[in-house]
Amino acid sequence: MKCPFCNNEDTKVIDSRSQDDNTTIRRRRYCEKCGKRFTTYERIDTIPMTVIKSNGTRETFDKNKLISGIMKSCNKRPITANQIKEIADDVENAVMSSMDKEIESKSIGNMVMDRLKDIDEVAYVRFASVYRQFKDINTFMDELNKIMDEKKNEKK
Repeated sequence: MKCPFCNNEDTKVIDSRSQDDNTTIRRRRYCEKCGKRFTTYERIDTIPMTVIKSNGTRETFDKNKLISGIMKSCNKRPITANQIKEIADDVENAVMSSMDKEIESKSIGNMVMDRLKDIDEVAYVRFASVYRQFKDINTFMDELNKIMDEKKNEKK
């Protein structure tokens, strides 16, 4: 690693630590020539995941877009920002660890709904109503009835 101060190519790593998300390594380095210290960050460079939208168009996976959608469905619900981040992290990890480099938006939506259903049913229905594009009140009621049936089966 080249020293940013004197351009010497002989630097020494004096400390390495994983960052919180375990995708980045922070290294403290020391230049043997000028004696200055500096920090570098290393991360794995991955091929971006492509999301296939319902209309057939493709776009790059965007975690911020995922978080935004989850936040809208959780508006005024007792769900913490940390829970939303955990859902987004779980989904992102599942998407990125997939062997394929393309994934349908439908799969991502189903992963989010599975996690929301366990946390908050209202947020789940809100997300499902946008994601599944409920056309009328009957489709909405069908989804509510499905949740009610699952609750009844859990109590048995």
